[in-house]
Amino acid sequence: MDKVRKILVYVCKDRATPQRAQFVQSITGHFTDSADDEVEVSCTLEKNQFILYKGDRGQRVPLKRPAFCPIKHLPATEAAAIPQDVQQRGVDVGVAIILQTANQRVLLTRRAKELRIFPNVWVPPGGHVELDETLLDAGLRELHEETGLKLEPEQVSPKILGLWESVFPPMLSRGLPQRHHIVIYMLLHSSLTHLQLQPSLRPSPAEVSACLWADSRLVRAIVSAVDGEDAEVRLDDQPDSISVSQVSADGALTESLMPLAVFISRAPASGPDVERVSTGTKFALELWLRTLDEPDL
Repeated sequence: MDKVRKILVYVCKDRATPQRAQFVQSITGHFTDSADDEVEVSCTLEKNQFILYKGDRGQRVPLKRPAFCPIKHLPATEAAAIPQDVQQRGVDVGVAIILQTANQRVLLTRRAKELRIFPNVWVPPGGHVELDETLLDAGLRELHEETGLKLEPEQVSPKILGLWESVFPPMLSRGLPQRHHIVIYMLLHSSLTHLQLQPSLRPSPAEVSACLWADSRLVRAIVSAVDGEDAEVRLDDQPDSISVSQVSADGALTESLMPLAVFISRAPASGPDVERVSTGTKFALELWLRTLDEPDL
């Protein structure tokens, strides 16, 4: 048996043995009988395999891909042109943390412009799951590494909101796929407000160039700017500028104002990408908004 070097996605149907997902395989498409872009699945992390399955066992969560997912639209001729070292990567697994404060704000970070994958894009803190980690351990580690915030597992009441099929570049118009992930969006609760957490923020400038505590009103505007569509954005009397913390090269934070337009920008269909909130993040934030409407148990 080959030695496991990283956590990868495995898929199974009808109680069959889980099979390692192929790089050019649409994970969402594997579980749908049509061109649907969303389906409910169950998931588990066992023996360093992240297994997705449909069945009557386990809690189901939404799995979604964007309508413009490159893997969904990848012709066979272009799939064959993807370098072998890329095709052999499989489908990686990441965890992104939706950190909700006591006053119902969530933390977003802007990825450093030097990063190769999705530079200058706003996302929650997160990253790859390492060998022998639980999903929660991976999320808490990435949260600490990227932002300096250290939370204990027993304090956060974790909940998986949903799974996102992420491909980079995000559209075929920008080139052949280079990375393919399933991102697990996990909701964590803090007993502190964003003002109480702010002094503990110590972002890593190698990964994070700005931070933002978004309230539900801003989040509603963000998710209304659906990528790939041109429907009207829901502004609800939003101010024209949003307060963010810029991260300097030495990690110091400076408060500044950014145009609201940045956060309601859509992914361009062609040409270079722009500073925006990622499509997967919009999916997760929409799921987060739904939890605010759920009754307390």
